[in-house]
Amino acid sequence: MPDSPPKRAPRVPPYRLVAAELATEIRAGKYDSGERFPSESALSERFDVATMTVRRALEVLREDLGLITTRWGKGSVVVPPSQRPTNDSAG
Repeated sequence: MPDSPPKRAPRVPPYRLVAAELATEIRAGKYDSGERFPSESALSERFDVATMTVRRALEVLREDLGLITTRWGKGSVVVPPSQRPTNDSAG
């Protein structure tokens, strides 16, 4: 009887990888507070992923981490560090 195949490491969804990279950049100060964040299409091109993937990544940054805020028709902006949640986890 053959051994069972080795277990694979769980696959991280692409939107989580994009969100983690952007969160790291925001925390490192790459984007100024109040500065307009890159557009969905620009991020989609940069990371070579679908726009829906970028939307989900931005949702993580906004809803889970509190690093950006988004206004319809205006785009997303970086939240100042003083206004971010204190339980800000590492995405």
